Amino acid sequence: MPNPLLTVSNLTIEFSSHRGNVRAVDGVSFALSRGETLAIVGESGSGKSVTSLALLGLIPMPPGRIVGGQAIFQSEKLGETNLLKLSDNDLRQVRGNDIGMIFQEPMTSLNPVYTCGSQVVEALLLHANCTEKAAKQRTLELFAEAQLPRPESIFRSYPHEISGGQKQRVMIAMAMACRPALLIADEPTTALDVTVQARMLQLIDDLRRQHNTAVLFITHDLGVVAEIADRILVMYRGKVVEQGKVLDIFSNPQHPYTKGLLACRPHLSVGKKRLPVVADFMREDASGQLFALPAPVVPLPSEALTEASPQVEQLRDKIETTKTFPVEHLASPPERGSVPEGCREALLQVQNLQVHFPLRKGFFRRATDYVRAVDDVSFTLYPGETIGLVGESGCGKTTLGRALLRLTEPTAGRILFEGTDLAKLSGGDLRRRRRDLQLVFQDPYAALNPMLTVGEAIWEPMRVHKVGGTRQEQKAKVLELLRTVGLRDEHFQRYPHEFSGGQRQRICIARALALQPKLIVCDESVSALDVSVQAQVLNLLNDLKREFGITYLFITHDLSVAQFMSDRLLVMHQGRIVESGPAAAIYAHPRHEYTQSLLAAIPKDRLTDIEAAVASRA
Repeated sequence: MPNPLLTVSNLTIEFSSHRGNVRAVDGVSFALSRGETLAIVGESGSGKSVTSLALLGLIPMPPGRIVGGQAIFQSEKLGETNLLKLSDNDLRQVRGNDIGMIFQEPMTSLNPVYTCGSQVVEALLLHANCTEKAAKQRTLELFAEAQLPRPESIFRSYPHEISGGQKQRVMIAMAMACRPALLIADEPTTALDVTVQARMLQLIDDLRRQHNTAVLFITHDLGVVAEIADRILVMYRGKVVEQGKVLDIFSNPQHPYTKGLLACRPHLSVGKKRLPVVADFMREDASGQLFALPAPVVPLPSEALTEASPQVEQLRDKIETTKTFPVEHLASPPERGSVPEGCREALLQVQNLQVHFPLRKGFFRRATDYVRAVDDVSFTLYPGETIGLVGESGCGKTTLGRALLRLTEPTAGRILFEGTDLAKLSGGDLRRRRRDLQLVFQDPYAALNPMLTVGEAIWEPMRVHKVGGTRQEQKAKVLELLRTVGLRDEHFQRYPHEFSGGQRQRICIARALALQPKLIVCDESVSALDVSVQAQVLNLLNDLKREFGITYLFITHDLSVAQFMSDRLLVMHQGRIVESGPAAAIYAHPRHEYTQSLLAAIPKDRLTDIEAAVASRA
């Protein structure tokens, strides 16, 4: 590569712990030119973020330690320099001026006691040597470039007063304030809505084009970078296992780990079958060496309900007229004989549900208006069915899910569960009824008590509801649940912080299963997980559905995941259901403009789309 902006050679980083030294980055090398986007892809713990933090001197030392390697950067002020050898004062000159960084979680990166505008102004005053008036004007221009609505209002707003997507755009504006030569984007779209994600990716690429900025894009999702990256570098356990041009990686991946990452993400063209996982492509022997396995058969496009099938509209009409759902069209129906043949009666009926939050002003805190988070929502859920509830953040999905369990009190409407109106139950009756309805939260770490072992956390609801027999029988049930979700008996005595994110989500699922519920509400339960871990959790949920006949309300902003999991979809926008029907029908023929915009925003990772993107970047 002629005259690269950044050249990293044999970078090796270790962290010390009570268990010994852990090599987080092991001999990583790559180069990056101006105007180029290099994507570093891998699961959590692969060393992606540590590599980027080392370039800016942000690794805590100790326990971190750079064992070897160099990172040669062409700095505008310092000339050719090794970033790993710079003093703190020189690093402050490079940060912001030459290298900008977008961190994964904008809420923890923005100071909550300062307005968004003042934080960008501070960066400009520190690095750009301009007046405060000029810095404010430049900040407003940056907010406009970042496509923030009402830049003046955002300038005066505090971080908690704006949405997650808007906070991420403020971070992008701050990172680009001094027009850096290199922009590092560390998981900038994780857990964002698909439409917000599409805007973020387009914004980063537009800024690259306008300022000839090099972009180091870090993510765990290969699908996200398909259209914006020039080259891809795949990391596994601190090492680079494969790198090459984006089209080469997608069309002909060489390493089994890369093949696993590409296969385990749900695709709109894949039918209702089991997702492959990374373990299906490779194994590790006793000495720690990796070896490839014969590639599993990746599911082919579904032929049951395709775009060309007239059955799609017939099924939609049948549901709307009979208000029952045919068993044969369930994505993962219970075992034969466990339910009556044909159509089944509803398990849950939601009728004209409303959840309004008052906006109070003045000394007496009178309600001057209401936020209609859920506004006249009605739908029906059948035994053994999975309904996907999709929409952007703020549309009312989570509020609706919480209202069904009365964790948020509904303003009006009926919630009929097996004929009983949950909205009218008293406290004691509601607690008893909640045995049949459980919730899996988005953040498994926040949902688990850090003072309880995972065994006690699963055991607790059984003790509260006095189910499962004696203490010995209850404990045996807890151990059985741990094995059911893929954990081991010895995990009973461990605490939540000793597990990975995917394992913690499995623990939450085991706790939800402890009372043998009939309905589980999954609230963004896989949105922040690595794609490989996400595939394992989705497979687990479908396995449990087949084994126990569980019914799911699956809340998500990821339409690919919703398509894989759901029999029917509800599309929610501004508190209302704007479209509903069989999942295949909605994906094949979306009727509402909002649904069409959601589908259009899904990252396109077909080879024809990647070829077009590569051609447009040339």
